[in-house]
Amino acid sequence: MKHGKKYMEAAKKVDRATLYDPEEAINVVKSTATAKFDETVEVHIRTGCDGRHAEQQIRGAVVLPNGTGRVTRVLVFAKGDKIAEAEAAGADHVGGDELIPRIQNDGWLDFDVVVATPDMMGVVGRLGKILGPKGLMPNPKAGTVTMDVTKAVKDIKAGKIEYRLDKTNIIHVPVGKASFEAEKLMENFNTLMDAIVKAKPSSLKGQYLRSIVLSTTMGPGVKVSTAKY
Repeated sequence: MKHGKKYMEAAKKVDRATLYDPEEAINVVKSTATAKFDETVEVHIRTGCDGRHAEQQIRGAVVLPNGTGRVTRVLVFAKGDKIAEAEAAGADHVGGDELIPRIQNDGWLDFDVVVATPDMMGVVGRLGKILGPKGLMPNPKAGTVTMDVTKAVKDIKAGKIEYRLDKTNIIHVPVGKASFEAEKLMENFNTLMDAIVKAKPSSLKGQYLRSIVLSTTMGPGVKVSTAKY
């Protein structure tokens, strides 16, 4: 893969043979952000899990103390008094059956997270083929299937992120923006890692966290030492 001039300049700031302490890694990553927009700082965690086994699947959510730095658009599937509750909590879109054709036929996807009350999952299930591959299906483990729509919406707006294994058993999550102070990125990173460490499957034999890499949207990866985890 051929990289541009800015990427190559940024890559010179990273020693690829070094496993950096988290604090040092964050400072290096911040120094590699050269794009004209405020790049997202991402964490990529390679695990020793085998996601083909249900007991080794990892999925959950955590509220980052300093948020993600981006505006998250929330769609809530609800009915009755839960509609007003979701709207009052700050949901961007709220509805029920009437949203199905809009998503299925019109390709409407102007939302980043979907929340649903349990009694609406029959309706939402009809959107599985569209929402599933995009990682948008509500899930109880992520706190997005709940009767407490106020808490769900407010947590998401405050910086709640979901983490899960991809097909290659890697977890990819944002922990803030390159413009964040290093201390705030560090707080977010530590909060995420605490949650990931607690999520270790009891059936897993061998090494859990194989590698951790921090990067910005357009920048090179910075390897983080897994020793403290």
